[in-house]
Amino acid sequence: MYFSYSFEKLEVYKLARKFRIEIKKLTLNFPKNERFELISQIRRSSSSIATNLAEGSGRASLKDQAHFTNISFASALETIDHLSYALDMKYIENQQYEQLRNNLDIIIKKLNALYKYQINSSKDLKSRVRN
Repeated sequence: MYFSYSFEKLEVYKLARKFRIEIKKLTLNFPKNERFELISQIRRSSSSIATNLAEGSGRASLKDQAHFTNISFASALETIDHLSYALDMKYIENQQYEQLRNNLDIIIKKLNALYKYQINSSKDLKSRVRN
């Protein structure tokens, strides 16, 4: 048995892990000439969503944690751009794009909510300390 870390319990982290696997499987069918360009970029950005949540959870302050949640958010937006490019290049079908985009939209909304919680909790903590 192993210890479970706080980030592993977050629904957004679980969704980001699943999304990373979806992207990995999707890109296995991309043209080989995209190996060092689009494939590398989209895998990196999609992986960064979960990775930054994990890294941020190790930070001492909620403000620092929020910073890494914000990086996860930015990586999700970057992934949208890569998916749009894959659609434009006809590497994926509209239906695939829409499904992946819907999954990303859910992740983005949850990241935004987590970020707001972390920032607001950080502010509340500061005001309690001053009083």
